[in-house]
Amino acid sequence: MIRDAFRFDLKFDREITAVTILSTLLIMIDRYHNFTGIKVLDRVFIYLLIPLLVVLLADRKPLREAGFQWGDWKAGVILCGVIIALAIPILYFATRSNSSMIYYYQGKISWVTPILTFFDLFGWEFFFRGWILFAYARKFGDHALWLQAVPFALGHLGKPEIETLSTIFGGFLFGMVAWRTKSFVYPFIIHWFIFTYVIFVASGGF
Repeated sequence: MIRDAFRFDLKFDREITAVTILSTLLIMIDRYHNFTGIKVLDRVFIYLLIPLLVVLLADRKPLREAGFQWGDWKAGVILCGVIIALAIPILYFATRSNSSMIYYYQGKISWVTPILTFFDLFGWEFFFRGWILFAYARKFGDHALWLQAVPFALGHLGKPEIETLSTIFGGFLFGMVAWRTKSFVYPFIIHWFIFTYVIFVASGGF
């Protein structure tokens, strides 16, 4: 009886286990540490280089299986154009009418802002819409769209409430774009625009 109580009959998928544990640890490490003194550089290493090495050396998979490819670029261009066009008025109103958004982002604008956000988000999007999404998709199918959106949303804790609350849905939308195009590039383009645009709007640049 005692022996049977400790029988769990667990059969873990090696890739899912590794991706779940490592991605969680990396998000927490990013939260608590600043290794180089330049957060963007830290995030390139944490969210881009480490997952790339895992895919290539540990999983021994081609990068395209983690969404690191152009994929269906025609669909990607259309989706980027439509989503960005719809997002512009919504983001403008939501940002300018919310004092916490203005307070949080005001003063963070400079001529290097688009460059910094580019490098900040390139690895971030590969992390969620490439590495995690396509690993989960191989095991859980389209449920991976919601699964990858959860850590993405939790990664926004500490930012303005209205932004953080929207990220579970934004993460799902970005995942849909990656799912359709088989590439993290197009959700990256959308996210890069959104983040940069919000900073400019909050800082009075528009």
